[in-house]
Amino acid sequence: MPNSTVAVVGAGLSGLTAARELHRAGVDVIVLEAADRVGGRVLGQTSTLGSCFDLGGQWIGHDHDRVKDLATELGVTMFPMHTGALPTVIDGPRRVSAMGPSMLVVALAMAGFGVLARVGTPAKWNASTLDRWLRRVPGRTARRLLEVVALISWTGDLDRLSVHAAADMIRHQGGLSTILGTKGGAQESLLVESAGALAERLAAELGPRVRTGQRVTSITRADRVVVKTASDDVRADKVIVTAPPPVAARIAFDPELPVNYVALQRNTYMGSVYKAVFVYRRPFWRDRGGGEFLVLGNPGSAVFDTTAPRGPGHLCVLVGGPDARELSALDAGARRDAVLAPLVAHIGAEVLQPVDWQEKSWHCDEYVGGGYVALPEPGTTEGFVPMPCVPVGDIHWGGSETASEHPGYLDGAIEAGRRAAAEVIAALEPPLDSQ
Repeated sequence: MPNSTVAVVGAGLSGLTAARELHRAGVDVIVLEAADRVGGRVLGQTSTLGSCFDLGGQWIGHDHDRVKDLATELGVTMFPMHTGALPTVIDGPRRVSAMGPSMLVVALAMAGFGVLARVGTPAKWNASTLDRWLRRVPGRTARRLLEVVALISWTGDLDRLSVHAAADMIRHQGGLSTILGTKGGAQESLLVESAGALAERLAAELGPRVRTGQRVTSITRADRVVVKTASDDVRADKVIVTAPPPVAARIAFDPELPVNYVALQRNTYMGSVYKAVFVYRRPFWRDRGGGEFLVLGNPGSAVFDTTAPRGPGHLCVLVGGPDARELSALDAGARRDAVLAPLVAHIGAEVLQPVDWQEKSWHCDEYVGGGYVALPEPGTTEGFVPMPCVPVGDIHWGGSETASEHPGYLDGAIEAGRRAAAEVIAALEPPLDSQ
């Protein structure tokens, strides 16, 4: 039975960051990852043209300094998003006028919701869901646009996401302008080599300390902690669990976790999200009005121009909530046509002929469970960010959901990993009177 001072459960960005901090502090560490790859909710890919892109988390916000610094340290190149002032809203062949009545309704609704996020919502709104709130918005186009924005932003079904939870996330993520913004907002920059390269380079630095294909089935606390996987047991002085609460619920804890942690795992869920990146020899859409769209059809989607400098053209498509699940039930060709066909009338039939494309339905990933972040069930008091991270005996908690800054983002994952590692290092240090 191998011995390790600290076992980290999960080789996502948070877990790898924690492990790296521990290793650099001279602590013996092992990372146990259920999947056959590292990265968790980040996943870098390479196209047939040699360009890199992300099928998972990818954006770096204006004030996401931790991930910026890590990218610089690891030799990963950052570049600004190519974007206009506003995305083009399309409803079939029609472009929704930015000055029309529908957009005015949307602007007023968003402004009102932004005020709610700042001042707080009544407790009773924790049981009132977003779909019920949207029914009061006048106009089919305005309602559908708000629905698509909400589904892309949070990926939870709108009848399963409370107004209170949405307002709380807006407040903790810097406001609607930050969440939806590019320049100066949360989607300001990308990485040429992909965000997945951050995880891969961290794992390479840790070497054999990272073990993939090691699904943790139980964690038992006694004189030491025993972390059981399908193939082995690991004894450790401390454990850091970085899986989001609904995924960590699959681990049997002995003794059982305190009631607040049990409730957290029971009353949260992962959203549904589909992501695809289409690769073209050049970003031809830039000659035809740009490549940033909000699509109001079925499926509703958000389209982004994520082309790197001097790179081939990349169009990134995101679909959230029930639309993502319906899309993932189709075959690959039907999925491609469903998300690209609405763009033909606006940037031309050339969009139907990508040189390469890759996709990921995150809600179908058995180890991640969905994305982007764990969400609270309506009417429950658990699952609001930042989620609890007070140690339970020798068990510590990481993961982006526990970050006090930028929860749900790459930067939050790094913050949480460093915080968990610092807690463990402090707990392992001998008291001053014994030194």
